[in-house]
Amino acid sequence: MARSHREIAAALLDAHGTTYAAQAGIDLADKPSPLYRLLVLATLLSTRIGADIAVAAARELSAAGFRTPQRMVDSTWQERVDALGRGHYRRYDESTATRLGDGARLLLDTYRGDLRRLRDAAEDPEDVRERLQDFPGIGPTGAAIFVREVQSIWPGVAPFVDRKALDGARRLGLPRDPEELDGLVDPADRARLAAALVRAELGGLDRTDLS
Repeated sequence: MARSHREIAAALLDAHGTTYAAQAGIDLADKPSPLYRLLVLATLLSTRIGADIAVAAARELSAAGFRTPQRMVDSTWQERVDALGRGHYRRYDESTATRLGDGARLLLDTYRGDLRRLRDAAEDPEDVRERLQDFPGIGPTGAAIFVREVQSIWPGVAPFVDRKALDGARRLGLPRDPEELDGLVDPADRARLAAALVRAELGGLDRTDLS
């Protein structure tokens, strides 16, 4: 008997429902530090480099103590390069180290280091994504990654499913409408479902891969 969309979504969450923030060791909450660490992760994921390497680099930056924009600004460029190198983020380490410093300064100057101020200043979810793109290294893809991951704690931007997640939905025979996909899971699992759909697309999964 064919499984329902809800059953497929549940199996997908069980097998691949780890968000990229969780993989990077970010206990995501509506607080300045974890939100900033998510912005850093989105910056790292925006370059043409493997997701696992970007996640490893995010972990190294966090382990080095760069968990707030002030700590990032206070670090030296070489310290940032070294942390990225320990995460094997070597192809773009120098340019990314510069972007992270400039982005942290922008966050401090514009939103007093708190991304919740960005959210509150935005007129709508699209404006949130537009404002995120003011940060160096964050383009449409990076903004989409940030919103995709943050939507479980920022319900005002939900439901959000980016193009890669929608491609994963198509691969699994699930609806490609964000509202319909959102209805398949508990609101707390929105970000997990979106991440799982991305992993399905990147991994070339289909329904037969879900037990």
